[in-house]
Amino acid sequence: MRILVIGGVAGGASAAARARRVNATAEITMLEKGPYVSFANCGLPYHLGGEIAKRSSLLVTTAELFWNRFRIAVKVGYEVTEIDRAGSVVRGIDHTSGKTFEVPYDRLILSTGSEPISPAFMSPACVNVRHLWTLTDMDAILAEMQEKSSDGSTAVRNAVVVGGGFVGLEVVEQLVHVGIKVTLVERNPQVLKPLDWHFARIIEKDMAAHGVEMHLGADIVGLKRDGDRATGVELADGTVLDTDLVIVGAGVRPRTSLAAKAGLSIGKTGGVVVDQYTRTDDPNIYAVGDMIEYMHGVLNEPMRIPLAGPANRAGRIAGAHAAAGHSEPMGPVLGTSIVRVFGLTAACTGLNEATLDARSIQHHSVIIQAGHHAGYFPGAQSMQLKLVYSPIDGKILGAQGVGGDGVDKRIDVIATAMHFAGTVYQLAQLDLAYAPPYGSAKDPVHMAAFAAINDLDEYPTVVPPDYDLAEYQVVDVRSAKEQAALPLVGAVAIGIDELAERWTELDPSRSTITVCHSGKRAHVAACWLKGHGFETVRNLTGGMAMRSVIQS
Repeated sequence: MRILVIGGVAGGASAAARARRVNATAEITMLEKGPYVSFANCGLPYHLGGEIAKRSSLLVTTAELFWNRFRIAVKVGYEVTEIDRAGSVVRGIDHTSGKTFEVPYDRLILSTGSEPISPAFMSPACVNVRHLWTLTDMDAILAEMQEKSSDGSTAVRNAVVVGGGFVGLEVVEQLVHVGIKVTLVERNPQVLKPLDWHFARIIEKDMAAHGVEMHLGADIVGLKRDGDRATGVELADGTVLDTDLVIVGAGVRPRTSLAAKAGLSIGKTGGVVVDQYTRTDDPNIYAVGDMIEYMHGVLNEPMRIPLAGPANRAGRIAGAHAAAGHSEPMGPVLGTSIVRVFGLTAACTGLNEATLDARSIQHHSVIIQAGHHAGYFPGAQSMQLKLVYSPIDGKILGAQGVGGDGVDKRIDVIATAMHFAGTVYQLAQLDLAYAPPYGSAKDPVHMAAFAAINDLDEYPTVVPPDYDLAEYQVVDVRSAKEQAALPLVGAVAIGIDELAERWTELDPSRSTITVCHSGKRAHVAACWLKGHGFETVRNLTGGMAMRSVIQS
């Protein structure tokens, strides 16, 4: 059997290696148009800042290793330009020799990936305006950063990063670490679009505290140029941002032209259509990675989700199925993602409320604040954790976390529960490890699930942190010190430990909202008032901690 893999990096390299492990005799060849068969694309920003010190660390594997260990023939610089499905061959150009080639196959695995979107302002090209997508891109950016001015100082003092997604923020962090003044430009009104805006706001405030200038909801209309160099970025409102370097991360598009030219089906979201074993509508051709559509675990419909984790898993399945004729199916994908931005971690899984609203999908949400381990053990770091769920059956629809240590653990736990179609009721029952240095007896995951169950059981229901409180009887149960530091105008101030004596000062016939710093004490207050005959009582989820972020 002849198995041919087009493209390396995550999906293709995983497919080739898995094919060999399940079929020791197949003839396996990989064609990669670039100079490297597999490199750590996700590590590129961290080499810019020196956190990954050695460039060689980014080379995951080499053509020599593939041959020596797996007897997989890898040809770099080989660009496939045509798939002849009738003849079961591919044709293309060897950029090293300039000659054309033709390679036959019995099974073909496509892993052509995606490519960065180049906004109009990038044409004509400037030497100091780059994507960060390949090792070649990284090398060019490092060369700019290492240039010296005539006085011997670093030539790159100011940089503009275009795009506030995960990679864009990683680049921002690393450039700041090496002493460059960074300005971020993002077309959307917030960074990190997969997060709901109030969680994104936490990250934005921290970035500002680290000296990052942000222009959100801003469009770039052009560059100020001096020959082949950009000296400024011009925004639609007339603002000109002086710069020595521009790094563009404006999103990616799937590389599907080769597949489309071969007559393979392209889905509604722009990716190649595949089945649960990653087969295209040609049973001898598979496709994996950023170029395909995955089944979304919440929406149960195909979507493009360009992430390394799904690409690797898809490659493993394609390699096994192509080589052996069977494999486990590709499971649903939730888009679970994470990023570190200075001292904070932001992570998410499933869908945010903005997406659910846009699709008119019913949902509720709660926000809790908790330490990443027991509060009495030194070093506990705070996190905000949001859980989004169905009001009908409590099925978990998504989660977001922002904070210090431990955010990754909680999002991964919730993503695991979501993979098995878990509900908030089941999440509350999870048996999680506990010792003071690692967590709490009631983990933040449990606390979020408990809060959701309280909401569903109307014990009591919650309102979002940006809720309009004007027409309600608002009861602020924080301490006097907290109230003085962060006033809530118009609220009746009754500390939680005074409520049992003073609740009669309130009007039980009025719709009431209880408020504290995070929502925990407010829940206690709401239960007390509800138990004493108050007709409608609700809790402000996320409390003043989240409301203050929104209003600042």
